[in-house]
Amino acid sequence: MARSYRILFLSVSAGAGHMRAAEALKEATLLLAPEAEAQHLDVMDYVPSTFRKIYTDYYIKLVTKHPALWGMLYQASSEAAPDAVSQKLRRAVERLSTRPLRSAIDEFAPDAIVCTHFLPAELLMREIGKGRISVPVFVQITDFDLHRMWVIPRMAGFFAGNEEVAFRLTAHGIEAGQIHVTGIPIMPAFAQEHDRTACAAAFGLDPMRRTYLLMGGGAGLGVGPVAKRLTAADPELQLVVLAGKNQKALAELQALAASRPGRLFPLGFTNEVPRLMAAADLVITKPGGLSTSECLAMGVPMLLSSPIPGQEERNADYLMENGAAMKAIDEIGLEYHVALLKAEPQRLEAMRRQARALGRPQAGQDAMRIVLEALA
Repeated sequence: MARSYRILFLSVSAGAGHMRAAEALKEATLLLAPEAEAQHLDVMDYVPSTFRKIYTDYYIKLVTKHPALWGMLYQASSEAAPDAVSQKLRRAVERLSTRPLRSAIDEFAPDAIVCTHFLPAELLMREIGKGRISVPVFVQITDFDLHRMWVIPRMAGFFAGNEEVAFRLTAHGIEAGQIHVTGIPIMPAFAQEHDRTACAAAFGLDPMRRTYLLMGGGAGLGVGPVAKRLTAADPELQLVVLAGKNQKALAELQALAASRPGRLFPLGFTNEVPRLMAAADLVITKPGGLSTSECLAMGVPMLLSSPIPGQEERNADYLMENGAAMKAIDEIGLEYHVALLKAEPQRLEAMRRQARALGRPQAGQDAMRIVLEALA
């Protein structure tokens, strides 16, 4: 691995998970091969604004405003045959809209490409078929479920989050030798050992008290009413709430915290999530592939909140059937499960053990080691 390889990571900013996975793989590359040159490109920076709006803005609106419709589209598109008219039309639109990306790839001249979204992988599949790209292209799947769009011929390899995803890839015709069950990549900070007492002290928390972390994502949606309900129902609970970039929600939480001193700890956007997880007994979160993989790597059990139909429901199913999480469909469900775990702490401890057993803190390095070895 002494040669200075050029590795290109391609992602899509439709939700944060795909981008975070690419950054995690980039960091893993530099840890394994400091002399390598690694670059991460967002495909949405190379498409017309109308296409970007469909792929990102409309996607976010659909999953937040019309989750049931998104679930139907997710299932229908996963069941559609690759040669269906709808799929051919979609790929044609994607090719027409991403021509500038091909120029950026040529300019960087990578030795290998890793895609953390199916869009760039589909584009490169066509380029490989026409002989315009000859470097190996790998695909990192970012959920614990396999959507049919991830099944892309002519790829050098696939990195799967679990054995079932690998099984499904083979069922769709991918050779077993191309599939590697490495997990979903996370940033190195989530793979490090953290001292709970020190981490709790850094945020003014009592390390001896039961502490839950409520994550509202970048948009901080719905965290205010949940925090109010949970802290009212359980006066002994220390609740840390992440409002993301939602300043209105943060201000409301700070006002609420003033009436609950030592019990409610609101924060805005922060890079300290690993240390906050280390101080937490439970994380309340939506079941995105990246956020749940971070929890697993830290050995923190989860209470999954209102998963959207499609990939989040499939992620939730995987985590629950393996005993690392419980699910609440609404605020009433959250209050019930918080009370249940308080009354039965042995359940929480069992979930913690399962989370630790499922965690793959070295997923990024395991995947990139395979890529670099393929180039050696």
